[in-house]
Amino acid sequence: MPWDRLPAASEVFAGLPRALPDDGGLRESVRAMRAADGLLLGVLDDDPTGSQAVHGVQVVTVLEEDAYQAAFGAGPVCFVLTNTRSLAEPAAVERTMEAAGGLIAVAGRRGARIQLVSRSDSTLRGHVMAEVAALQAARRQALGSGFDGVLLVPAFLEAGRLTAADIHWARIGGDLIPVGQTEFAKDPAFGYTASDLKDFISHKSGGTIDRGEVASISLADIRLGGPSRVCDLLAGVRDGAWVIVNATEYSDLDTVACGVLLAERAGRSFLFRTGPSFVRALAGLAPMAPLRGQQIWPRTRRGEHGLIVVGSHVSQTSRQVAALRARRVTADIELDVASVITSPDQVVADTAQQVVAALSRSDVLLYTSRTMVRGRDAAGSLAIARAVSAALAQTVRHALAAEPAWVIAKGGITSHDIALHGLGIRRAEVAGQLFPGVISLFRPIDAAPQAIGMPYIVFAGNVGDDQALAQVVAILNGEQQDR
Repeated sequence: MPWDRLPAASEVFAGLPRALPDDGGLRESVRAMRAADGLLLGVLDDDPTGSQAVHGVQVVTVLEEDAYQAAFGAGPVCFVLTNTRSLAEPAAVERTMEAAGGLIAVAGRRGARIQLVSRSDSTLRGHVMAEVAALQAARRQALGSGFDGVLLVPAFLEAGRLTAADIHWARIGGDLIPVGQTEFAKDPAFGYTASDLKDFISHKSGGTIDRGEVASISLADIRLGGPSRVCDLLAGVRDGAWVIVNATEYSDLDTVACGVLLAERAGRSFLFRTGPSFVRALAGLAPMAPLRGQQIWPRTRRGEHGLIVVGSHVSQTSRQVAALRARRVTADIELDVASVITSPDQVVADTAQQVVAALSRSDVLLYTSRTMVRGRDAAGSLAIARAVSAALAQTVRHALAAEPAWVIAKGGITSHDIALHGLGIRRAEVAGQLFPGVISLFRPIDAAPQAIGMPYIVFAGNVGDDQALAQVVAILNGEQQDR
């Protein structure tokens, strides 16, 4: 369905069946089924922002089975940060297969069955078809068969990403806009035009999948039929077919999660390509209040000042940076993207020296120049993004000598590279979020010595209002305690 013929949001949402009430008992049923079935959940996250809706789970940044084993020793959910959105497609496929193979192997040694989630951007950017194909191949290689179906569940409810009438919507300035009409769809590496998810899959497949071959679970199915209806629909899915999951409330996602488990008990197998919210539902996790006070600072702080690192270039982030700078509470240091491309080592050395000096007297805002520098094509744009992110991570690595009290990373690729290459994080716990379901706080467990236990804030580029970054800084400094 071309974007210019999409129905209006008011028309779509006015005609929906009434949402089911939030049901803690249903989440408990999901947890009980998972426990009874000895079921693990492995989430391959294309950047660290996929854990925004969960808490009390561990994330791993390295492709090592011992690290997965340690994470599963702490609980049945493990996030593996693959950072594939920063890679060209062949490298993304290779990394996805390696991570999936390791997760399947660890589950086998534990005598457990594992579900795999390909957690992706809630505004549909990323190597959608290639990563799903890689996970199908990894399962066939390890277990002899692929998945019966692929559920596409991009909803990120906390950030205003909803799916209704098979159309994915983004809440922008209070209005619901088809996601194909937002700035995110103009991404230089992963752009697209279709908001109708059946068209989206058909286009991304290069036309090899017709929109008529894509199934969907409607909000009427979910709200009027419940888990049994979802189970019945999934029973007929074969040969890796795609299934759109509509959702505007957590009760929708919890119902689908329960239906999935019932279908899997009947012998079906599914792969999931999702935004952050469905991971919480599939794990049966309850919501958690935003972190404040001693939940952020369980131990004595070492440094007095924190470091904010901004790599994202979306306009949402630029407005947040401007709002923080307007408060005049940070030392502001710009990393010039053009200079990074021509002389990265010198730029990193000079910038790190400035950051270390400034941390002795105030919080520091390190941000990339706001003019977008694009490559000649999608691969060139990705290469530039990787170079800039690497420069930011190396700068943070040097800045650890100044013992920052906390670090905020703004942007998906940025937050991954800073975690792995800047803070040396191999494994961390997601303690929770600073706002309901968004902006996660990682507590490093296995990392560079100066980073262990330090609050590391993972802040997606495309979430939060204009004041969100300034509010996060205030929360970390104990100046804002409201939730």
